Order: sequence, then C-alpha cells, then structure tokens
Amino acid sequence: MSSIAQVATGSSSGAIPFVAPPTEKASLTSWIAVLATMIGAFMAILNIQITNASLLNIEGGIGTGVDNGAWISTSYLIGEIVVIPLTDYLSRVFSYRRYILASTILFALFSIGCSFAHDLGSMIVWRGLQGFAGGVLIPMAFTAVLTKLPKAQQPIGFAMFAVAVTFAPAIGPTIGGYLTENYGWQTIFYVNTPPSIVMAIALALTLEREPMQLHLLREGDWAGIVTMTIGLSALQTVLEEGNKDDWFASSFIFDLAIVSLVFLSIFVAIELSVKKPLVNLRLLKRRNFGVGVVVNVLMGFALFGTIYVLPQYLGQVQRYNAEQIGKVLAWTGLPQLLLIPFVPMLMKRFDARYIAFAGLVIFAASCFMNVTLSLDSSGDQFLAPNIVRAIGQALMLTPISAIVTGGISPSEAGSASGLSNMLRNLGGAVGTATLATILTKREQFHSNIIGQSVTLYRDEVRQRLDDLTHYFLAHGAAGADVARQQAIGAIGGIVKRQALIMAFGDTFAIIGALLGLAAVLLLFARKVNAAAGAEGAH
Repeated sequence: MSSIAQVATGSSSGAIPFVAPPTEKASLTSWIAVLATMIGAFMAILNIQITNASLLNIEGGIGTGVDNGAWISTSYLIGEIVVIPLTDYLSRVFSYRRYILASTILFALFSIGCSFAHDLGSMIVWRGLQGFAGGVLIPMAFTAVLTKLPKAQQPIGFAMFAVAVTFAPAIGPTIGGYLTENYGWQTIFYVNTPPSIVMAIALALTLEREPMQLHLLREGDWAGIVTMTIGLSALQTVLEEGNKDDWFASSFIFDLAIVSLVFLSIFVAIELSVKKPLVNLRLLKRRNFGVGVVVNVLMGFALFGTIYVLPQYLGQVQRYNAEQIGKVLAWTGLPQLLLIPFVPMLMKRFDARYIAFAGLVIFAASCFMNVTLSLDSSGDQFLAPNIVRAIGQALMLTPISAIVTGGISPSEAGSASGLSNMLRNLGGAVGTATLATILTKREQFHSNIIGQSVTLYRDEVRQRLDDLTHYFLAHGAAGADVARQQAIGAIGGIVKRQALIMAFGDTFAIIGALLGLAAVLLLFARKVNAAAGAEGAH
C-alpha cells in the first residue's frame, strides 16, 4: 500500500536495455539477471511495510510525534512515485546496466543512512532519497521479464514478479515487528544491505554493457518531467496527509490539491502532444492494456488497502504489537510461495482472464469474510480469511500481468511497465487514503447510531452504570461522583470500540465490492495466448 505493490516508463522510442533472443528458452545468464531484478523489486516493496510496522518506534527514536512522523512514510512514497515514470527514460540515457546497478547500491546506502537519522528532517531526506533509488527497482524488474525472457517463459517471470508484489507486503510487518521488538528500529534499515550486495554482483556479471546516450538529455521531455514531478509529489502528499488534516478543511491540503490538479492536467496535455513523451499515455487506448491498467488500479487499492486496514484493526481494537500483527499477516504471504509457481502451468491450460477472474473473486470473498467482525475477532479468527486471500492473490497477479502486456512490443516494454506500475501504486495510495477517511466517518456514524440506544431511559444501561460505579468505588475511586464519571467514560469507550469494529467491517465490504468490479471489468479484455507467454496481439 504499499505497498503494491509497490517501474520503468517513458516513450516507446530509443534503445532498449536488452531483448530476449528469439529462442524457445532463455539462457541461464538471462534467468540470473531476471531473478536478481526480482530481489530488488522485493526489497523495495518490503521496505515500505517494514518501516510502517515500526513507525511508532522510529518516531520515538528520533523524537517526533505521530502527526509529523507520518512524513517518514510520505517522503519515501513521494520519491518512489516520482521516479517510477522516469525510470525508462533514465535507463536509456545512462544504460539499463549502469542505472540499475547505481540504484541498487544507492538504495542500500540510503537505507543505512536512515538508521543514522537523528531528527525528523534528516530522516525525511534519507527516506526521500531511499524512495527515489528503490522506486527504480520495481519497474526494472517488470521490464526485465518483458525484454529478457522469450514469450513462452514470460509467465514464469510474471509469477516471480507476483511473489515480490504480494509476498513482500505480507511478510514485511512480520520482519519489521520482530526486528524492532528484539533489536531496535535501526536494524530494519540494515535488512536491505545483504540482498543488495548479492543483486549488484549478479547484475554486474550478467547484464550486457551498453554505451550511455547522453544526447537524450537534450531531447528529454523536460516540461513533462517538471509538471509530472510537481503534480505527483503534491498528489501523493494530499493522499498521505489528507485524512489527518481533515482534507479540504486544511488550507495546506486544499492548495496542494489545486497544484496537483493543475500540473497533472498540464502534464497529460503535454504527453499527448509531444513527439517523444516521457510517458506514452496512448498505450491506454489499446484494449487489453487499458482494461488491465484499470484492473491494476483497483487491485492496488485492494492490496494496499487490506495491508493498511488489518494491521490498524489488530493494533487499535485488539492492542497487538508490531510483532504480533506480523504473525497474523504472515498467513497471507506463506501460502502464496507454494501456489504462485503453479500459476504459469495453469495459464497453459486455461484462459488467463478466467484464472485472474477466479483470483479476484476469491480475494473479494476473503474480504467479505471479515465484514462481520466482533470484539472476539483476533489473530486466530483471521487465519481462514487470510489463507483464502492468499489463494486469490496468488491466482490474480500473474495472469493480469500477461493481459496487460499482451500486444506490447519490447521497445514499448519500459513505457508500459512504468505506466501500469505507477498507476497501481497510485491506486494503493488512493485506497489507503480513502479507507482511512471511510474508517473515520463510519466510526462516527456507528457511534451515533449505537449512542441513540445507550440512554439512561433504558433499565439495562442504568444497571450497567450502577455495576461499573460500584466496581470503580471498590478499586480506589475518590468518591461516588468520580466513580460515576468513570463508569460513564467506560460505557462511552465500549460504544466507541464497537463503532470502530463495525467501521472496520465496512471497509472490508468496500474492498470486496471493488474487487468484484475489477473481476467483471477483466472479462472485457481480449483473450491472450497465455500458453505462448501472453503473446496477445503480437
């Protein structure tokens, strides 16, 4: 919400980083390169959830409050969302090999820098740089599948990418909670170093050397880059900070919303008019890509939404700590490791649309299983819904990737990758912000409804007040009036807690409904030749 997610973009012109040879199978070198890029995507997405799970501890460690501490996450997401559309262009300027190697090394270094942050300002700077380096790794992994593997083996690559996008957010809170509770919050930023070293060595040995094309800097769509950077930065800030600041009641949020609307509108106009756009928006006119991207946005809403909602419920209602929350969420990730490797085989036998449809419906069903939450709904009660959710997620991402890329040529891979992944991340950001607002509003709604029934005119309410008053008197209350006020406060707390539980149930219902909508929309895509690796309209 990621996290996913949780990619390269740009125009379809220019040199491409590497293209799979027209053979039936990719070489061992190609597979090593693809696997190495998946490590980067996994770590970039994992980092978001690890940090979110430890946010309270980080805030205490650098001496800032909860309100300002939100910028620890926001700064990373701004860096990530800005660099994703730039990745294709920059990888052509500096070469794919140089750019991904530099980003991998910088991601590890900036992660270590975060552990040495001593105040909020330095943490925001390090996190923003970390997001700018880490955001590169996600689209480049997707691009590697499209350009390094032949069509027949791309579903396997998409399955590997699915593991990164769906397993990393599920296991992130587990790792973050464990490290924070046992070794301190600084250790969560050291996790990125060993995989980054392995990744850098593997890529240095397997990727072909290519010359830089610095002349592309003169030909760059700089108007598009500037307007996109300002617009996306403003939009991401609005989505991350809006609910906390009561949205448009805050002049800061209102002004940023106007800025994002103006600059993103100009950006779209520029991209549709220039010959060499930064982001090839015309790809959205292609049926499968357009439908697939819309489904990707809704899927991002659901993926990041559930990763946001469930930990919030366990923390606020059940008072779980980060490590306990992580253990509950682990059951959404572990089954996927067993199931995702079989999805490419299913795609050889069945229509990719129907596999993805089944996955989306199963994911939706898992959300509806959480609609009837109660005070007794704790870790054990989420085991079945989480396993069902894991099955759905395992089935949906790989075939959806095949549908999105059906008809995309290697020269368009970077642009398509960036656009689809950027919009999925935006879907996640919109989902998290929307669900946070819905949670607040629905809690108020349910509290008002329940409060209408909890009045002194009812015998059971008066009896409960008397019982609680006697309880507080017996436990040290300084007089009957104080005990009475404590009893009223306790009943108010019970009402608030029940209203909050019902509001969480409502958010799961909304996520389930949107997944159902995504499943229906997916059926409007054309059939792709999944057996040949999502060849589609080629």
